[in-house]
Amino acid sequence: MRELIRRIDAATPPGRDRAVDGLRALAILGVVLGHWLVTALVTDSGTIRGAGPLQRMPQLAPVSWVFQTLAVFFLVGGEVAARGHAAARAGGATYGQWVGARMARLFRPVAALLAVWALVGGGMLASGVEWGTVRTLCRLAVAPLWFLLVFAALTAATPLVARVHPLWPLAVVLHVDLIRFGGLGGPDWLPWVNEAAGWMVPYCLGAAWARGALRSRGTGWALLCGGVAATAVLVLGAGYPAAMVGVPGAEVSNLAPPTLAAVCFGLAQCGAALLLLGPLRRVLRRPAVWAVVALVNLSAMTVFLWHQTAMMAVTSLGLLAGRPLPGLHTVPDGAGWVITRIVWLPVFAVALLACWAAFHAYEQGGRGRGGGSRVVCGRPPGRMTAVPIPDGDGVRGEAP
Repeated sequence: MRELIRRIDAATPPGRDRAVDGLRALAILGVVLGHWLVTALVTDSGTIRGAGPLQRMPQLAPVSWVFQTLAVFFLVGGEVAARGHAAARAGGATYGQWVGARMARLFRPVAALLAVWALVGGGMLASGVEWGTVRTLCRLAVAPLWFLLVFAALTAATPLVARVHPLWPLAVVLHVDLIRFGGLGGPDWLPWVNEAAGWMVPYCLGAAWARGALRSRGTGWALLCGGVAATAVLVLGAGYPAAMVGVPGAEVSNLAPPTLAAVCFGLAQCGAALLLLGPLRRVLRRPAVWAVVALVNLSAMTVFLWHQTAMMAVTSLGLLAGRPLPGLHTVPDGAGWVITRIVWLPVFAVALLACWAAFHAYEQGGRGRGGGSRVVCGRPPGRMTAVPIPDGDGVRGEAP
C-alpha cells in the first residue's frame, strides 16, 4: 500500500491542482451519502415502495443543505471541461476527438448499468415479482441518469457555454420562476427550461474559473454570503421549500426542475468550494490523502451510477431475514430510523465496493488523444498495479 501511495504521488504532475480533484470527490461522496440518507424503501403487503424521511421529518431539511452537492460537481465540471478543451486545441486535437473522449468516459459506464438492470428487471418480472416493486427499483437505479444527460449536454456545448456569463442563465431561472409561481401562466414545458439553465450557472462559473476569473477570495465570500442571503429570503419570504432535494408528496420540489432557491443555494456552495481551495491544497499534499482522492476520481462515474444499486441490493438481501429490519425496510418516521440508517451506511459502502470491483473497468478503458482517462495495468512481480496519474481532463491510471 505504501508503494502504491508513493507511485500515485510521484506520477502526479507538479502543476496539477489537487484541490479541484478534492472538490469533485467531496461532491460525489456528498451525493452518495445524501441519497443513502434521504431515500428509503419500505415493504407494504409484499410490495417495495419508496419513502422519504423528509416527508415525515421536515426538521431534517438541513441534512439536504450538507449533502446536496451537485452545484459543486457542475462547478468543477465546467472548470475541467473548459481547461481540457483549451489544452486539447493547443495540442492539435479536434473538437470531435475531445468531445468523443469525454462522452465515452461518461456513457460507457451507463451502458453497463442499463444492461444489468434490463436483465434484473426482466428477471424479476419473469419470476413473478409485483410490478410496483420492479418499477420502484428500476426507477431508483436509473434516477442518476437525468443529471448525467444535463452534464453531458453542457460538456458538449463547452466551447459555447464557456463564453456565457453566469448571470445570463441565472436571469433565465429568475424569469421562469416568476412565470411559474407568479400566476402568469406559461406552457407546461416552461419550468423544464431551468433543468439546463439552473445547472448552467455553476458550470459557467467553472468555465470562468478556468479562465482565471475567480482567483480572489473576495469572489468566494461574495458568492457564499450572497447565495445564503438570497436563499434565506426565498425560503422564508417567498415560500420556496427548505429542503434542497425532492420530497415525496411535496407540491414543489427545488430540484425537479431546479428553482431559483436551489440555484442561489448552489452559488453559496460554489463560494464555499472556492474558499476551501487553499485548505484542500495543503491537505492534499499528503500522499496518502491524495491517493484516496485520486482513486475516487478515477471511478467517479462508477460510484455515482451504482450507489443506488448498492443500497437496493442490501435492502433486498435484508428481506431474507423474514421480517422488516429497522432503518432498512421500516417507515422513516423518527429518530430511531435515522440512527439505524446511519448504522447501515457502512454496509451500503461495502456493497458499493463490490459494484465498483465488478464494473469500474467500463470507466477506465483506453482513451484517444482528445483527453479523458485511460487505465493500463502493468504486472510487477507478484501482483497487478494500477497507478492513477491525473491529467487535464480527469484521472489517467497507468502502471510505470
